[in-house]
Amino acid sequence: MQLLAFGGATDTAKLIRALEAAHIPGVLYEDINDPHGVALLTWSDNPEFFLSCTRRLLSTPAFAGLTQKLEYSMLGRTYSIGHEPNLEDWLIERSKRSVTDPEYSWAVWYPLRRKGEFSALPMEEQRPILQEHGKIGHAFGDAGHAHDVRLACHGMDKNDNDFVIGLIGRELYPLSKCIESMRRTKQTSLYMEKMGPFFVGKAVWQNQG
Repeated sequence: MQLLAFGGATDTAKLIRALEAAHIPGVLYEDINDPHGVALLTWSDNPEFFLSCTRRLLSTPAFAGLTQKLEYSMLGRTYSIGHEPNLEDWLIERSKRSVTDPEYSWAVWYPLRRKGEFSALPMEEQRPILQEHGKIGHAFGDAGHAHDVRLACHGMDKNDNDFVIGLIGRELYPLSKCIESMRRTKQTSLYMEKMGPFFVGKAVWQNQG
């Protein structure tokens, strides 16, 4: 999945028409912090898609005049931890369903990097730290407040981040509250090097493809 953000978008309807004509899977967000800002999320199981289809779309008149906000460029791959009951669904379908659910239009996307000390911990010490963090995400998910998209971006991020996180919800408040709650976990409070920048927006066009 790749998120690219832009400024200078004064006609969102024109962008939507271009996206529909291109027939590509994706989500277009309007940026809550920029009245002329948008972000485009696209995905594929073939990375060449971003060098062909997405790149070609962004060269069309509708997008070519926009100003890219490089600080919000995020690229990541789905991954598993070995306990997923349906691996293919987890890696291929789950994230697409989450971002294209018409009832879940709010989104917060951000990269993060853990401190090197975390990687040096033995697995028996890492496991409870990750479980503490994960329990909060599961609680928000089970209550219907948020879908999460977790992408690994090792070696694909210009700022050497480890992960890209997308929180998707019906309302914005629970997404902010989820992030606030996770600040108190051992992982975030002790082993997080950097989080953000945060892109906050609402979907105005979704196509699962």
